[in-house]
Amino acid sequence: MFVWRQTGNREDALDLTQECFLAMLRSLASYDAKKAGFRTWLYHIATHKVIDMRRKQQTQFFQPLEDDCPDTQAVTPDFAGDLYNKQLLEQMEELVRRASPHLQELFRLRVYGEYSFPEIAAAVSEPEAKIKAQYYRFVSKLKKELINHDSIS
Repeated sequence: MFVWRQTGNREDALDLTQECFLAMLRSLASYDAKKAGFRTWLYHIATHKVIDMRRKQQTQFFQPLEDDCPDTQAVTPDFAGDLYNKQLLEQMEELVRRASPHLQELFRLRVYGEYSFPEIAAAVSEPEAKIKAQYYRFVSKLKKELINHDSIS
């Protein structure tokens, strides 16, 4: 689900999940339980795979309107609102993609992985206060850029 939330496409999510598990198996010997829990380590691998995929991915101007996730097949009454939200999410993802890999990792673990700040701090081996400050500064910057983008459009 972590990867699917970030790709929005079932096939891409399945491919990327397979890549994550292959990467995990290849680097299993280097796993150190003292540095992070296994789940945290696996999310760390997945986060970097998503970042790599986003770098390689060509910008798509048009995406299918239907979702590939079986849980979201119902037709929504507010079609215009859904389109606006989808465009807003695409704009946000584009802004996140432009950030440093470190900020992308913090954002993705917090938003898509639903990690707490202590868990993120443990995963990246940095103080929790520093992680919080970086995250909130980045989210504030995202909000400003999204507001500026909306006023231009």
